[in-house]
Amino acid sequence: MEISNGVKKIKCALFSSKNEIIEQITRAINTADDIKKKAMLAKDLARRAEELLACEYFNKKKKECKICQEIAKLRKQTAELIIRAGQLKYKK
Repeated sequence: MEISNGVKKIKCALFSSKNEIIEQITRAINTADDIKKKAMLAKDLARRAEELLACEYFNKKKKECKICQEIAKLRKQTAELIIRAGQLKYKK
């Protein structure tokens, strides 16, 4: 593994392809002005994180796989918090 910009890069084709899209979605969430827009993007983020969590090649003995799963779990949790914040905003 190599470290770039404080983010560990995992040498896995699935992670690399999904992570690039996830990072784009994350940037879009961070720059969105409206919580409704953030929540919509967060739903996409959660779905893509779930795809990593459901990886058919997951090997609990591989350190990279464990790191990937932990990153995906954190991203999914973050997405779920943003979605909930959006729901609270519009419940009032």
